[in-house]
Amino acid sequence: MRKIDLTSFQVATSETARDINRRIVLDLIRTRQPISRADLARHSGLQRSTVSVITEQLITQRWVIEGATGHQPRGRKPRFLQFNSERAGIIGINVRPVITTIASADLHARFLAQEQIRTASDPDVFIKDLSNRVRLFMKAHSHISYEGIGISLPGRVDNITQRLVFAPNLGWRDVDLKTPLERATNLPVELENAANACALSEIWFGKNIEGISDLVAVTVSEGIGTGIVANGQLMRGPTGVAGEFGHVSINESGPVCKCGNRGCWEVYASNSAAVDYYFQAAAGARRDKRHEQTVTSDLTFDDLLRLAEQGDDKAGEALDRMAHYIGIGIAMLTTALAPSVIVIIGEVTRAWERVEPIIKRVVAERSPGQAMTRLVPADDAAQPRLRGTVALLLQKHFGAPTIA
Repeated sequence: MRKIDLTSFQVATSETARDINRRIVLDLIRTRQPISRADLARHSGLQRSTVSVITEQLITQRWVIEGATGHQPRGRKPRFLQFNSERAGIIGINVRPVITTIASADLHARFLAQEQIRTASDPDVFIKDLSNRVRLFMKAHSHISYEGIGISLPGRVDNITQRLVFAPNLGWRDVDLKTPLERATNLPVELENAANACALSEIWFGKNIEGISDLVAVTVSEGIGTGIVANGQLMRGPTGVAGEFGHVSINESGPVCKCGNRGCWEVYASNSAAVDYYFQAAAGARRDKRHEQTVTSDLTFDDLLRLAEQGDDKAGEALDRMAHYIGIGIAMLTTALAPSVIVIIGEVTRAWERVEPIIKRVVAERSPGQAMTRLVPADDAAQPRLRGTVALLLQKHFGAPTIA
């Protein structure tokens, strides 16, 4: 239960009630379309007259259109309502250290078009490149009416200023992506940390969390991020930088992390850590003349996964070590937060049959209460980070409004 802050509160006005009712009706149409006004009244508990007023507003605003006519023995035949697919467009942008993906999607996170650009190391150059490409992208798909742009970032975003505070794996600090992109596109822009975006994606689109109000999304990529949902709410902290478990030190004498700390979880359990370990192990094996695999300096984590599938012992060893350290971090999360579900997001889930037993064994050894937490791999092919950018815009229209 939230305590009301009597020094700063907002009373629930009639406008608040109308806003809540509108969002309920809109979300029922989104999830149950096609649906009649009578069924909307039955599912929502609202008076039919209230539903009628709300739906007429939504039709006028072009959120909703009337479709087929229903059949019933007597009385007025119902008209079924559904989303206006021409209006419901969102641009999602997933920024990663090497490649940035731009996509358009509908409100069900079905991707309609995608393209990629290289992520420039200089943030000013990147913002200019991105603004130009997004404008061209919108022009190429001008038949869609876009509601806004959602951006997933490998770093923390300040809730108040909406600036990227720090992205260690990009090497960026205090960057404003929102203002220039809004000016370039005339669309509202929502920014979020990648792990938080993935947590929102699970809330809105997850198939394995029905009825669950607490979870942790763990993104495993160039670094490690955690998005935490407690009692149905995304935990951000007062400025939006809460939940940075990837930069919790698990070995104070360990390697220096890009954040400046030593022995962070991500320097042992990330994609980059696994590739680095493979280089070291393969180099040692070549010196011992027992490993003939040629290792190139541009080896990627995808390459590592393929090598492991082909039976490369050192690649398999690197994945096993990565799984061990993922397990150590998961044990930390289950002990500290005891969530119902932990969702693992990232390319490592492609090797789930190999890494899952190792992760679970480590968690069982280190976290006595882990039996209550379910470990679920996200479908990497479903692009959870991009789906999270869609969720950023969805919550603005369909989520419960914030009131004291």
